Amino acid sequence: MTSAQPLSPEEQLAAVKRQLSLPRIVAICGSTRFMAEMAEADLQETKAGRIVVKPGCDLKSPHALWSDPVEAEALKVRLDDLHRAKIRLADEVLVVGDYIGDSTRAEIAYARSLGKPVRFTHPEVDPAT
Repeated sequence: MTSAQPLSPEEQLAAVKRQLSLPRIVAICGSTRFMAEMAEADLQETKAGRIVVKPGCDLKSPHALWSDPVEAEALKVRLDDLHRAKIRLADEVLVVGDYIGDSTRAEIAYARSLGKPVRFTHPEVDPAT
């Protein structure tokens, strides 16, 4: 009699999402200069029946929550961790915009390291091509 290998956390998550009959989850990534385009992508993905997770704020836009540079840097670290969690939760990633900076490039690499499909609104910026 063979014993079954325990499921990895990722496999457990996928199984639970199937049991719950959840729609596909899409993580939107991209430079915060494309926040308006991300909102439009969110609308289109939602209309298509997918759950969307995306950056919740733009640290480059003025706001009291990140007006102090030291607090802003600490917040950026936490938000980067949170966004990686969104990528882990997602079934796929949609990269928005015609520019890929270092942070987005790292998010794409992270998603691909997890085996997540990555789509682009502008496929010509795919670092893998």
